[in-house]
Amino acid sequence: MASILIVDDDLTVAEVLLSYLQRAGMRGTHVTTGAGMHRALGAEIPDLLVLDVMLPDADGVDLCASVRAQHPGVPIIMLTARTEESDRIAGLTAGADDYVVKPFSPRELVLRIQSVLRRANQAPASSNEPEVLVDGDLTLDRNSHQATLGTVALTLTSREFELLAHLMANPGHAFTRDELLTEVWGWNYGDKSTVTVHVRRLREKIEPDPGSPIRLTTVWGVGYRWDPVTAPQQPAARDAAEAEPTSTARS
Repeated sequence: MASILIVDDDLTVAEVLLSYLQRAGMRGTHVTTGAGMHRALGAEIPDLLVLDVMLPDADGVDLCASVRAQHPGVPIIMLTARTEESDRIAGLTAGADDYVVKPFSPRELVLRIQSVLRRANQAPASSNEPEVLVDGDLTLDRNSHQATLGTVALTLTSREFELLAHLMANPGHAFTRDELLTEVWGWNYGDKSTVTVHVRRLREKIEPDPGSPIRLTTVWGVGYRWDPVTAPQQPAARDAAEAEPTSTARS
């Protein structure tokens, strides 16, 4: 039974969500503050954290970054009443796997929780997919859920790991952000900036110069492509990496 820690000072929201989690066969625990969250994490590491942005004693984005640094494998879904794109990007940049805006459908949130857990607990590669992916000095092992760059173990969120595995397993294929949302996130719809932020975070961890990526490159008017290397990375000519591509035109 999956354990879900809810951090939200809105008791009504928490009560409804706990009820829906129970119906879905999951076990929910609720705290109302950042301090309560830290105490709960000290007692038990949950399978997933639902974290509100606005708490009485802490900023949820800062808490997200803190949890991500201490427990990189715990998936995080952030809740917020803020609707600005910059707020969503801030949460995703802090390491959230998903971002849900209030008011929301409890059923939809439970489906999102199940989707994130499914990806985080996904079985190793099937018989026609390699369990270990190697590209120059970059190695990804699906079985151990670890990735290394040279001799350095990479600290990746579950979503970053799945995105990296999907791209490395399909070198030379240009994916749109819609395709990545479907194939990595398991969503048929969603905020495309989610992909953009995760690509940016992944570049910061695998590229010698994230502003001039040589592996995870931008394909103008399409999306992103994995360009394999045959030797340890060397700086390359600048690729316009931080553009946010769409399926129809440069943005």
